[in-house]
Amino acid sequence: MNGPTMSLQRSPVLAEQKGVHGSLLNPVMPSREPEITPSELEVQARRGLRISVIVPVYNGSQVLGRCLEALNCSTYLNFEVIVVDDCSTDTTPQIVERYGMRYIRTSRNMGPGGARNLGSKHARGEVLAFIDADVVLPPEGLCLMEEAFSRDPKLAAVFGSYDDEPECDTFVSQYKNLMHHYVHQSSSELATTFWAGCGGVRKSVFEEVGGFDDANYTAPSVEDIALGLELRRRGYTIRLDKRLTVKHLKRWTVPSLLRADIYGRAVPWTRMILSSGQLPRDLNLSYASRISSMLVGLLTVLGLSVPVIFASGWRHLFLPALAAVAMNCLALMFLNWDVYRFFWRKRGLWFAARSVIAHWAYYLYSGITFVVVATEELIRPTAYRRRGFRSDE
Repeated sequence: MNGPTMSLQRSPVLAEQKGVHGSLLNPVMPSREPEITPSELEVQARRGLRISVIVPVYNGSQVLGRCLEALNCSTYLNFEVIVVDDCSTDTTPQIVERYGMRYIRTSRNMGPGGARNLGSKHARGEVLAFIDADVVLPPEGLCLMEEAFSRDPKLAAVFGSYDDEPECDTFVSQYKNLMHHYVHQSSSELATTFWAGCGGVRKSVFEEVGGFDDANYTAPSVEDIALGLELRRRGYTIRLDKRLTVKHLKRWTVPSLLRADIYGRAVPWTRMILSSGQLPRDLNLSYASRISSMLVGLLTVLGLSVPVIFASGWRHLFLPALAAVAMNCLALMFLNWDVYRFFWRKRGLWFAARSVIAHWAYYLYSGITFVVVATEELIRPTAYRRRGFRSDE
């Protein structure tokens, strides 16, 4: 599992630290880093938990620099950074070297879950902070994580959300990121899942549950949600800190959104729900979301039936069908009014109107995916049994 490792490390706490299997290679100290005397550094180091920031990356040369630069600007000092390169073919190694961070390269492409697991094996901190390579952590981000763990000794994990100012200005990118922000910011702070885009876990707990399920999730998927479900199954506490917001640098397109939503989320999430028997009630699996998905399915059937009714000459059914369509639309608007009002407030009426269509489309293809995968499970009941969900059994 463990691939060859190199040390391209800059530790914000102990300058004498070395890499996994090597020594420091040409560190570059960023000009924006605050000057701190050794005595001040030692005092701050004693005040908080040691955090190991693990950044998995695969061909992320366009965004990785900003991610690492943000970590260099952290106001929290007692941390190390481990960048796990998942067999990138771009200039990722050179970028890591330029910032003087600790560098590990996987022996094969493992996916983010496997890369995070590999990084955790070399981590020296009491807390593992997982930060995606296309995420910019605010200067106070690690302070908020440390504060959460120090305030509650029983807390196993904490995570945040994207902020409401996405980097890319295209509609799809703005919609996707703002939806993520809204869902997290409107969910319960006592969470039942986990998010690895910006989330921390106590290392002892992470090792106890076996880390991310890198056997079943070898690509970006729901490995973080599976970890959260496993933590909750074992009785651990997970908290959503709504103050912890990060900027997302990803540029979404319609094809990439559909691939991520269907193959990266809906399909494996459905399989995980069917195999584990657990259906979380927070994030985007709230009761309103489930009802909305069914209503969109019904609306689609009604919408397709209206022209058939008209063409068949069944005029007595035409107005009732239109009324049913209208009532479904009103019900969907009512159930999701808060999110549509959020889009309106943030980006205006035209953006909100387009978001309604995108949101209903999401409910439609997610619902269809659930039905297809559930049907496959009925036909082949052992196909996904226990898949993506670990047990002591």
